[in-house]
Amino acid sequence: MNVISIQSQVAFGHVGNSAAVFPMQMHGIDVVAVPTTLLSNRPGYPTLRGRVLDAALVADLLRGIEERGAVDSAHMILSGYLGSADNANVVAEFVARAKAKNPALHYCCDPVLGDRDRGLFVHADIPPLVRDLLCPLADIITPNHFEFEWLCGTKAATIDQVLKAARAFMARGTVVVTSAELADTPEGEIETLAVEPALAFRVRTPKLPISPNGTGDLFAALLVAARVRGADTPEALSHAASAIFAVLERTAARATEEMRIVESAEWLTHPQRKFEARSAD
Repeated sequence: MNVISIQSQVAFGHVGNSAAVFPMQMHGIDVVAVPTTLLSNRPGYPTLRGRVLDAALVADLLRGIEERGAVDSAHMILSGYLGSADNANVVAEFVARAKAKNPALHYCCDPVLGDRDRGLFVHADIPPLVRDLLCPLADIITPNHFEFEWLCGTKAATIDQVLKAARAFMARGTVVVTSAELADTPEGEIETLAVEPALAFRVRTPKLPISPNGTGDLFAALLVAARVRGADTPEALSHAASAIFAVLERTAARATEEMRIVESAEWLTHPQRKFEARSAD
């Protein structure tokens, strides 16, 4: 089982591929990790070293893994933080080429654009490219609630609004909305929803008093791992929500800025608590 993961990489901490690769490997998946950035750490610390990689270099790396047969053997492509509009174009071209070469290959687009606390935190020319180039190629997209509303161009505060907006935005495949707080979400809980053309599911977990960076990257990796291993949508949704809750619960207990992913290794595959997905239609 192989996954090509195209996203940021940091030397310190857990975001992008530095949050996604290890969890997928723990599920027995061979990950081909292609960086879009090489940074000392995520933004938010007093200093930040490194840079966004030039699009020509990212394209060269992607061509190189293609030459090694990675596309032929891959089950899924996962993309995350892109760093530049040029990188968005490069990734779109690669995904289209890879899917034409390997029709069984699926693509999960994690549209890392922003969140409800900060709004859009990427360059202004990136979000339209993610919406117009990458999302139409995707079989799965995993926006948080803020990103979902931006992509769809509408507010979605109720379950009916989420279902309508998701199905209008993506006529095929699966839209997974993370960090959702809807009108009927119980106080003290947070939801993740998976919407498909004919079915929809939701899972609720307790809302913890922390919000570390990289949670979306970790969730997308856990969801992809479950799907690659053969889980259906509700099973994959349940597993990803349960495993990320276990990581965040331990992170909260340790009171650290960075997620305790490695320390929670056994819970990535066998979380202590299981949160079941139920029908949302």
